[in-house]
Amino acid sequence: MIEFRDVSFKYNEDRPWSLRNISLRIEAGQTVAIVGGPGSGKSTFTKLLLRLYDPVEGSVLVDDFMISEYENFGLRSRMASIEQDVFLFSDTIRGNIAFGKSNASDEEIRRVAKLARADKFIEEFTDGYETIVGERGVTLSGGQKQRIAIARALLMDPAVLIMDDASSALDSETEYEIQQAIKQLLKTRTSIIITHRLSIIAEADKVVVFEGGEIVAVGRHQALLKNSVQYRRLFESLYELPPLEMKT
Repeated sequence: MIEFRDVSFKYNEDRPWSLRNISLRIEAGQTVAIVGGPGSGKSTFTKLLLRLYDPVEGSVLVDDFMISEYENFGLRSRMASIEQDVFLFSDTIRGNIAFGKSNASDEEIRRVAKLARADKFIEEFTDGYETIVGERGVTLSGGQKQRIAIARALLMDPAVLIMDDASSALDSETEYEIQQAIKQLLKTRTSIIITHRLSIIAEADKVVVFEGGEIVAVGRHQALLKNSVQYRRLFESLYELPPLEMKT
């Protein structure tokens, strides 16, 4: 269980609030989609969960304990984060996937690479999993780097999986294949996914809408389409939406 209680945060005193009065409870095993426009606070929300920063006001709890009570290593060993800007080391593909679990077997590495739909392009390299990638993965395409990052996260088998626009460099077909492959895995852990892809959002247990550093709506996809002006605004230029049901 993850809970934000009246959390507010700003990066420094001279800047406006990045998050303001955030209260949200995420139950264990839920898949939660986080949506909102640029600068709405989505990524800041996950940074506080990873304890890269501490709240200025309010509290973040994990399993009913204040997040400050956990050692950082212990906290982050329970969570894996996949971000849009993937960082890879100047190492082998195997070494990059095994980062965080250096004693992983070849069988484990191949299994997660297959789930991440990375196995085919890896095996096309002359040296396969022993192929050296350049600093930050410059020898790989954006989609290849993201699939390695997804494999790395799956290998860690975290209790909480955070995906911050992690499929942005993937084509829609590859993204769909990965989502179907890891669907069962997502059901066994808490997943927080920042995304704009409706195929992912529509299947989430809960959708949280951020705007201006605040949560302005929470609910399931279909319900939000009918009753949240802010949620509809994110998609109305791209899709034909059902009529808005105004509250009386």
